[in-house]
Amino acid sequence: MGGEKTRGDGGLSRRNFFGTTAAASAGVVLTSAPVPGPSAQAAEDGAVDIAVTVNGKAEKLHVDPRVTLLDALRERLGLTGTKKGCDRGQCGACTVHVDGRRVLSCLTLAATADGRKVTTIEGLAHGDDLHPVQRAFVECDGFQCGFCTSGQIMSAAALLKEGHARTDEEIREAMSGNICRCGAYPGIVEAIKKAREAD
Repeated sequence: MGGEKTRGDGGLSRRNFFGTTAAASAGVVLTSAPVPGPSAQAAEDGAVDIAVTVNGKAEKLHVDPRVTLLDALRERLGLTGTKKGCDRGQCGACTVHVDGRRVLSCLTLAATADGRKVTTIEGLAHGDDLHPVQRAFVECDGFQCGFCTSGQIMSAAALLKEGHARTDEEIREAMSGNICRCGAYPGIVEAIKKAREAD
């Protein structure tokens, strides 16, 4: 009746057939499944376990795969010296070293640091003995408000190791990814040159 025909042997009606087909094509499972308990949910939360060495200390983290290295350092490990500036990889305030190379931690997933060595501004000095770049920034007034300074220092320390500090122009080019809104660039260049001579 009404165009809906049912098989006398208990088959599907036209409406049920199309409903079943639509559900199957949408990936819906029509059989009942047990609801996972709390332990199963914890195992299937999508988070990943990572082991990373941060400033010489072994750390184990259970993080969402989308968590950035910047957020893991600041929110999970309390290392707030690394700053969240633009959060888009444009200002350089979040620069840290991963296996000795400078990276923008706001664009680096924490999961990619698994098994690697991370150095933040807190780990650059040896106790009370400042890194040559840190000392030079103080002596040459390489900062004003200080917000970008940790990223500037981390980039400067890396570029000295990379050998990209032979001339003023080379220093400016190598540091171009680190923005200082206060405009302390002359002091930054002088600090890098001073650290280069002390190294």
